[in-house]
Amino acid sequence: MNRFSGKTIVVTGGNQGIGLAIAERFAAEGANLVLASVEEQVEDAASTLRDRGANACGVVCDVTDAAAVRVLYDRAEHEFGRVDVSVQNAGIITIAKVEALTEKQWDDTMNVNTKGVFLCCQEAIRRMRKSGDGGKLINTASGQARDGFIYTPHYAASKFGVMGLTQSLAKEVAPDGITVNAICPGIIKTDMWDYNDRVWGRLLGEYGPGELMEAWVRNIPMKRAGEGKDVAGLVAFLASEDADYITGQTINVDGGLIMS
Repeated sequence: MNRFSGKTIVVTGGNQGIGLAIAERFAAEGANLVLASVEEQVEDAASTLRDRGANACGVVCDVTDAAAVRVLYDRAEHEFGRVDVSVQNAGIITIAKVEALTEKQWDDTMNVNTKGVFLCCQEAIRRMRKSGDGGKLINTASGQARDGFIYTPHYAASKFGVMGLTQSLAKEVAPDGITVNAICPGIIKTDMWDYNDRVWGRLLGEYGPGELMEAWVRNIPMKRAGEGKDVAGLVAFLASEDADYITGQTINVDGGLIMS
């Protein structure tokens, strides 16, 4: 299936974890891919996709810097002529008791997770409006956009912000044929969750390494942690013509952990 043949798709945080799984799914369906990350290894991820026959390039980009974001979308247009889909997936997390949470941790988390999503949406919308062909924006929120977890008030706030941003932008750009939706991954097997398991487990004082995820998975109706491909399937649907009449929505992909 080549639903995205000829389409250009930007994926931030695209060098690892969920972002890389999303990029791989789009590559398998014929898309031109622009992977962005603050880490220089992003070009290695793009190179791997090219080795598999995909059209892909990697761009080092700090999504909190408006000028850098502009360069990212300039590169997408230079390489492939247009931007059809933009997936705002770059994100960070820290975990700390409220007394230990620093102002820098708060600011860094809000800047990457919320401001970064806004800046990328803003620049993508400029390009999509200019083309007159509409487009798809997909923002990565979190289960914490539904239910803030302990020891992560800054992360929860940043992801609630993504949900509100998604709704507001969806109303503004709907007349332009642009849809804006968000996804809420739950417990997904990634390097980020290795960190979560270790630090949350220590702060909760009940779990050793590897035990917290196992305990939380027991609360998932489907009784397993998710994988990147589970999230990628939802993103591919929202980017496709099948989702043309869906906008302003925030959709959970968590095995039923949060049902709202």
